[in-house]
Amino acid sequence: MSEPTLQSVMNEPTQQQTGQPDPIQNAQTLLRAKDDTSRFVGLALLKSVLDNSEELRNNQEAVRGLWKSVPSKFLDRLIKTGSRQQSQSEGGGNKNARDMLDLAVAIIHTFAALVPEDNKRDSRFTERIPHLVACLLNCSNETTKLVLETLSALVTTPDGAKAFIALDDVTTLIEIAPSQPLVLDIFFYAWLNATSSSVSSSAEDKDLLRTKIDHTITALVSSFKGTDAVTLLDFLANLLPRLEPQVSPQNPKWLPTLNLFIRNLVSSRPTPAGRAAYTNLSAALLEVYPSVAPQLLFTDDPSGKGTSKANSPSDDNKPFSYLLISILLIDIRSTAPTLLSQLNSPSYPQSSRRLSSAFNIISHYLGFLLRSLDPSSSSDSLLPDPTFLLKLRTSLSETFSLTLEFLRDRYDASVAGAMGLDPSARSSTAHDSASGASHLTLSWESMKDSVEQDPLILAAIRALAIWLREDDNEQLRKEASGLGDLFIDLYRHSCHPPDPTKGDRLDFRRPVLMAWEGLVEERKGVESFLANGGWQALADDLVGILQSTTTSTSSSSSASLSSSGEVVVVDEAEAARGTEIVRVLLQVAELERPGPKEEWLDLVTKVAAWYIPEEEEGDQDVEMVGKESKLVVYEFQVATLQLVTALLAGSHPGVQRRYVHSTTAVLGIARVLMGKVRKVGDGELVEALEDVLATLGGLR
Repeated sequence: MSEPTLQSVMNEPTQQQTGQPDPIQNAQTLLRAKDDTSRFVGLALLKSVLDNSEELRNNQEAVRGLWKSVPSKFLDRLIKTGSRQQSQSEGGGNKNARDMLDLAVAIIHTFAALVPEDNKRDSRFTERIPHLVACLLNCSNETTKLVLETLSALVTTPDGAKAFIALDDVTTLIEIAPSQPLVLDIFFYAWLNATSSSVSSSAEDKDLLRTKIDHTITALVSSFKGTDAVTLLDFLANLLPRLEPQVSPQNPKWLPTLNLFIRNLVSSRPTPAGRAAYTNLSAALLEVYPSVAPQLLFTDDPSGKGTSKANSPSDDNKPFSYLLISILLIDIRSTAPTLLSQLNSPSYPQSSRRLSSAFNIISHYLGFLLRSLDPSSSSDSLLPDPTFLLKLRTSLSETFSLTLEFLRDRYDASVAGAMGLDPSARSSTAHDSASGASHLTLSWESMKDSVEQDPLILAAIRALAIWLREDDNEQLRKEASGLGDLFIDLYRHSCHPPDPTKGDRLDFRRPVLMAWEGLVEERKGVESFLANGGWQALADDLVGILQSTTTSTSSSSSASLSSSGEVVVVDEAEAARGTEIVRVLLQVAELERPGPKEEWLDLVTKVAAWYIPEEEEGDQDVEMVGKESKLVVYEFQVATLQLVTALLAGSHPGVQRRYVHSTTAVLGIARVLMGKVRKVGDGELVEALEDVLATLGGLR
């Protein structure tokens, strides 16, 4: 084709000079011409008109019509010819090639920004994606930016994502990724749109996508070597938790290199962006790769192969896990006191997410320590030196004490804090002109996320709950008992049916139960539990779980026969939560003197009314169920009978006589359950049921 230059186009007479009234019509006429020079002039004229006419840019119908008048194949030839000659030519020829490439990219970029969202799915856009990617290495900095912005806009549509994923070679993008963060956005939106649409609906498509994601991340990690990799870590921290399990890379080889990036940032003095990146990515890795990531992050073996001990001294004589957790605790202590004043500021989401990640990392670290301390575990050698563990214990207690203050203030602000105050008194600084003193006023509630919808609150309570249960810190448990109203309120809210208008609901029940397991060890904790309606809240949930379950059928859920003979589905996790409820209620019941409160015996009546089918009726449709799956449900059912037995046995003889019919009914339930438990052959559950039968038999 001929090689018109941008300068020659600009020297062409304008419509005003020639007296032609309609520059748009003139541009369209030129675009319909057969010679390339006229088409090039038409493109340049069209670009000029769009740049200088705000009214035209806002007319979507006109923009759509103009885009249809642009010859797509001509754009492709401009890009390919411009790219080829740009890489081969020198001097003046190089400028001509650059003009062709720049104009074609600018036209596509302009229309991609102006057309309605639905039109971005059109093949006239998606078929340009391969050429845009291929031309990147020959683009100027300004044109590179336009190409990346165009690709970023196109891959937000399912068709654009499909066209992008179909590319066999994205090397041009990978090579410029360290200097062009927008490249990572392109991969991010393309992969997520592919997984959330019909682009990768079949198992084969998902396997192919997983392989491409794995290979691309491997190449990106290699490309970022020699840099701080902050943008890459931030990209992966956003991407990995959002990928469907079917497309998430399994045991990827790039994890050790990511671990090195994280360690380099932790041991240096990173920027706030760097600190957020390694914190969020560490939490994401622990969530997505729970079997591998703890070895990488919590030992001094960067490869994660377990060849080095966690207490192996580093250059500054501190294990990496100690350094990482210490920095996270410092970040929490320094940031938490200022969070309330930021609730409705643009900075809160970023700060909240970083602290949520920090709390989640701490939760995983505490779990890692507990597993390492397990006598049956072979990983005790991975524990840090006791000196560092003692230092961490002190720091953790201080941090969780401050966390309690934050949770208290956050909850008070949401429930009763500043709801009736003038806006000038909310989260602002009050100044006394007489004394010159300033102080912070009462905090306002978040306009976006209430307490029960804030992921930071869930992450903080989860980490706090583990510590309250596992660490014998009497003072901290007493302090935490003051949050009884918060814990029970969040528990009740999590029991309500989800509100579809508020998105996904956070479930606080398991963390709250774990916290109460530690708190009821202290008398003040029991008092707080009862004063805030804890018994009723947990008992209601327990009965609901019991009524929905009779036996299990699978590793993740269980099918059971209802009283109507229909097969119902029971979530195995629900049964596990029921067992945790029993542990809390049983502790409270055993500590109550002179015995259980009579209103607690309502639970006995409700359990006595529970229907459990006979063995032959209940098991005939669920013989395929695995033993382990059944045991989870049976353990919960037996634990419930143990709780009821403890309530009856601890009651006054007169009360026991009033509940004789309920006692008989519970005995019948225990006998039926005994037949089921014997069938799976669990000796501990059989022994527990024998105790239940013996105790209840003696009460009649």
